[in-house]
Order: sequence, then C-alpha cells, then structure tokens
Amino acid sequence: MPEPDKELTIEMEQLAEDYKSRSPQEILEYALNRFGSDIAIAFSGSEDVVLIDMATKIKADVNVFSIDTGRLHPETYKFFEVVRDHYNINLEIFFANREKTEELVHKKGMFSFYKDGHKECCAARKVDPLKRSLSRRSAWITGQRKDQSPNTRAYIPVVEVDPVFGDGTLVKFNPLANWTSGQVWNYIRENNVPYNELHEKGYVSIGCEPCTRPVLPGQHEREGRWWWEEATKKECGLHSGNISSRD
Repeated sequence: MPEPDKELTIEMEQLAEDYKSRSPQEILEYALNRFGSDIAIAFSGSEDVVLIDMATKIKADVNVFSIDTGRLHPETYKFFEVVRDHYNINLEIFFANREKTEELVHKKGMFSFYKDGHKECCAARKVDPLKRSLSRRSAWITGQRKDQSPNTRAYIPVVEVDPVFGDGTLVKFNPLANWTSGQVWNYIRENNVPYNELHEKGYVSIGCEPCTRPVLPGQHEREGRWWWEEATKKECGLHSGNISSRD
C-alpha cells in the first residue's frame, strides 16, 4: 500500500470532519470544484447512479468510468447504455486484464472463486482495470455507504486519502457514506433517476453474475454478494482498505 502524504492526510481528515454532516451534493460540489477534470465517478451499474444525477446538475461535463469484468449481468450492460444516453456522458469502460484472466481460467477454470475465494478473480477482473483508470486521476468518487456492510464499511469517511491505490496523494470521496439505502431510493423516485432493472428482481447489491444473487425479505443487502464467504471479507479489492484499516 502507498505511504500516504502526511499533510494531505491531515487536510482530508479535517475536511471529512467538516463535511461529515453535509449533503452528498455539497460534498460532490466541493470535489468537482477542487479537482475539475482530474476527478471521476466510479459507476458500478447499481444505485450509485444517483451520484451521476447529482453531479451533472452541478457540472454538465463530468468524468464517469465503469469496469467491465466480463461477467456482469446482461441487465447491467444495458443499464450502462441507458445511463450514457440519459445523461449524455462519455462513460469510459475499462476491461479486465486479458493475460491475468486467461491465465486464471486456464489454471483453475471459470468458477474457482467458489472454492478458494473471490480475491484472485477480482484482482484480474476488477482491481487491475481500476488501477489503470485511477492512474490518470488525482481523485475519485465512489458510491460507498456505511449501511451497505456493517462488517467492512461502518467507518468510511466522506473523504480520505486512498489507502490502497495511487501514490499516497490520491483522494477518495464517498459522498453517500452517511446516507441509507432508503434515502438513496427516495432520491431515485423523487428525481426520476433511471435504475438497473435487476433491482426489480430482488437484487439489492449488484456485482458480477456468478457472485450476486437476490436477497430475501429481512436479509441484509450484502448477503447477496459472495454468500459462500465470511461477512468480514466481502470486499472485492476496490475498497479493500476498509478491511485493512479495521484490522
């Protein structure tokens, strides 16, 4: 992991304290104004679409990227294009690392993660393309929320120096950190925001098709992801700092 810049870390910790009770729109406005074209929204194809809706109301030209692991649901691929057209944005797609993915499948087959965990697959299909995307940024914006996973996301701040990616100066904004799922969906309904049709089929947390399933009434949304693994390990690598920071 990178050694975080001390001065920047102190500044971001103070900013997180100052903005912890601010609205997602206020946090987004600060982020977009400060970093301009050097910041991008990471869009997963799920309810984090609200960030795009909020951001485009602040600034017409925003950078948005998504990761195509090669294993997404057909509905998610369709939703990428719905969002691209609806907001008239240039949605940048970063693909899985070809060599690493081919090597993994050749050695272990298409579903090795059911036996030895999802980290190796996610490293090739998610982490590698994320690194390539972030290599050209000074900051990024995620849709993480504290209520998504009490085991790994309960302590995320609204802004931080990224503990995993970059060179110690990459800033990570989590504008929705303090919002609940209910608040996100109220925003979607009130603002006629398009959403992934998988949500109407019982999917709450949406990832790759083999690793995501609908949840039953009363189940936490994260129970639909990597259901064969321990709850404390349910991060794909994109936000693995949430785990290490609590160890």
